[in-house]
Order: sequence, then C-alpha cells, then structure tokens
Amino acid sequence: MSKKLSMDELNRLDVPAFKALEKFPYVLVMDDIRSMNNIGSAFRTADAFRCEKIYLCGISAQPPHREITKTALGADESVDWEYCASAADCISLLQTQGFKIVSVEQVEASQSLQDFTPVAGEKYAFVFGNEVFGVQDEWIAVSDTCLEIPQFGTKHSLNVSVSLGIVVWDFVSKTQFK
Repeated sequence: MSKKLSMDELNRLDVPAFKALEKFPYVLVMDDIRSMNNIGSAFRTADAFRCEKIYLCGISAQPPHREITKTALGADESVDWEYCASAADCISLLQTQGFKIVSVEQVEASQSLQDFTPVAGEKYAFVFGNEVFGVQDEWIAVSDTCLEIPQFGTKHSLNVSVSLGIVVWDFVSKTQFK
C-alpha cells in the first residue's frame, strides 16, 4: 500500500526558485475570460507546467483578486503575467517576439491535438477564448494553426480550464519526454 507524500517529501520550489528556472517555450493567452476561477486555474496549471507567461486580455480579470488567488493557490505570484487591453495589441506583441499563434478552437480544418507536433526551437502562444463565444475571429485569422481536442460525447465543449490543462500537458509531454 502506498502512502500519501507529505509537503516536505514533495520538495516544492519556493517562488524565487521557480522564477529562476528555465521555462518551457510557451505562453498562455486568456482572452475575454469571464470566470476568475478559470483564470486562477490557468495560473495554477501554468505553474505546474513551467509556463513562460500568461497574457490576460480584454475583460479577463487580473491579479491581485481574491477569487483568482483562491483558485491559483499562490501561482498568481510565481507565474509572470501581463495585461493587454486588446487582442490586436497582444497579437502584435507575440508576433514581434516570434511566437507561433495556436488558437484552441473548433474551426474548419483545425488540427487534432493528438496530431500536433511542436517543432524544436519554436515558441508557442496558446490562445483560449471566452467561455461562451470561444476564440475571437481576430485570433483565428492570424493563427499559425488551430487545435481541436478530440471529444467523444454529446457536448463537444470543455471548460476552458480543462481544455488548457489538456493542451499544456500534451505540449509539455511532447517536448520534455522525447
């Protein structure tokens, strides 16, 4: 029988140690996210999978906020983030920095996540859109690719924080464990 690990046995990093680590070559773009719980969850996932930065755009709330911190469990302190008021400003910034724009959305000719192969040496910006309306057409138009998570039920939609976790795990597992 296995025993649950104690906090000491988990060897968790403190914030300065985390900030000093090399990050995986990706950023997250949270565009017009209504739920502060989804934003907090994005921070927590970004911390777990060493994200370079989160870009919060449009109506997306920003730390510090009690509702974000409650879900982030402090990851809003460890993960770098920046606010961009408009999608256009964020797109311009990311393209200038050499990121491949990858919208996570169901569109014509979207690529199945299982078929997505990150290219070594490339940096990726994964765009997640509003919980109701999805990724804005402005992002889709400039995307290098659009990824779709295969689904097999009746709903064909996932919560944005669940989608984010699946995409980030897939990316990190394909880049780290090669």
